[in-house]
Amino acid sequence: MKNEVRVQEVDTSLNNRRNFLKLSGLTIASAGLLMAGCSDNNDNDDPIVDNMLPGIRNGKFDLGAGDFGVLTYAYALEQLEADFYTKVVNASNFNTTFNAIEKQVLTDLYYHEVVHRDFFKAALTGSLPNPASQLLPTLAFNYGALNFNSRTEVLATAKALEDTGVAAYNGAGKLIKNADYLVLAGKIVSVEARHASAIRSLINPNSKDFAGDDIVNATTGLDDAKDPSKILAIAGGFITTEFTAKFLP
Repeated sequence: MKNEVRVQEVDTSLNNRRNFLKLSGLTIASAGLLMAGCSDNNDNDDPIVDNMLPGIRNGKFDLGAGDFGVLTYAYALEQLEADFYTKVVNASNFNTTFNAIEKQVLTDLYYHEVVHRDFFKAALTGSLPNPASQLLPTLAFNYGALNFNSRTEVLATAKALEDTGVAAYNGAGKLIKNADYLVLAGKIVSVEARHASAIRSLINPNSKDFAGDDIVNATTGLDDAKDPSKILAIAGGFITTEFTAKFLP
């Protein structure tokens, strides 16, 4: 009976949000079309920034500076989220660990993050002067002792990643100069915020946690915003491929 009650609670509190998640996929597909019309240059008048494009420096890949640096930074984070949800939905006990609504939400998030990752890869490949050497490689990840067949552990990690993702986009927005790129970042962060909300509602159904005071500032009414250095210090715990971000704050 306890499981039946939990399923019903999640169903009533998440169905509407899941509909939002479905629409989010369409939003990102439209964003991809918009990106095709964006300028293929960095729109930077600063020659120093132009010389700090992503690429190998001192034997390690560096994310670079300017708009391309920020987009490459976002690409790294989207690789992490896509990899995480790929492992979640492919875990051996996925179908028995999560109830029907939870599986639907997590599968939606998986598709969204894969779209985000592939979108950034395609956008950077089409925009970088020399993508063969300037495109961030496919990263490798390690989740330590995380049990992907544990509902509690998976949802707690998803919550941390989604909250971090929202703070990352909010913190990076001020660094973007190209208006088209800024619009796209705004579209994607709105989806990441929906993800964070959905995961929080799965963890604590019918609560106010989806917009809790721990993530939304009670005074300003705004989500957290963190600089790349702070975000990478958190996300770096999962990323085993070494890279640097010397030119990002």
